[in-house]
Amino acid sequence: MLPDFIPSFSVLAGFTAAALVLVFTPGPDMALFLSKTLIQGRKAGIAALLGVTSGLIIHTVFAAIGVSALLAASVFAFTVLKIVGAAYLIWLAVQALRNGTSIALEAVKITEQPFHRLWLQGLGVNILNPKIVLFFVTFLPQFVSADDPDATGKLLFLGSYFVLLGMPLCLTMILGANAFARFLKSSPRAVRMFDWAFAGIMGSFALKLLMAKASN
Repeated sequence: MLPDFIPSFSVLAGFTAAALVLVFTPGPDMALFLSKTLIQGRKAGIAALLGVTSGLIIHTVFAAIGVSALLAASVFAFTVLKIVGAAYLIWLAVQALRNGTSIALEAVKITEQPFHRLWLQGLGVNILNPKIVLFFVTFLPQFVSADDPDATGKLLFLGSYFVLLGMPLCLTMILGANAFARFLKSSPRAVRMFDWAFAGIMGSFALKLLMAKASN
């Protein structure tokens, strides 16, 4: 017999299908860890991915204790989140255009971002990621009844399951993306084009985030 905090098979199957769609939907988090992989290598991509994953864990805890539901009900709180999140994405875009995405092509000296900075970027971009926020505040609770005595446990389980489901898929993306790193590092023009593409992606998500409407 399964523990009470594990949802039924039908619920888990529906959640899995929805989670897979979310994992493969391009977003700022995916753009970040793939770009770091292409520019600095697999270790940088994994560091950013760990930051992204830490953000997922935080969202899971918030959903379990009801903070996400409170956020969804507060237009002011969601508006503040939209502004802060959009500002952060725009900052990443500007940094990519001004300094490049942490690329140094000189053979003599290469300056790379440290692990903790990459982790913090991944954490920040996921905590303020619109698709993740909206997923946890509007979609995740739909798989748990409000009057379910095991609601907190089920929310924690589903959030953890989402992390475990996405990690190997994202790692596979990183391993595949690394095959392009040598080409990008050997071609300054291609790297600069990637900087513009990265900035465009971040800027577009910032625009979408600002245009999103808070649920009443």
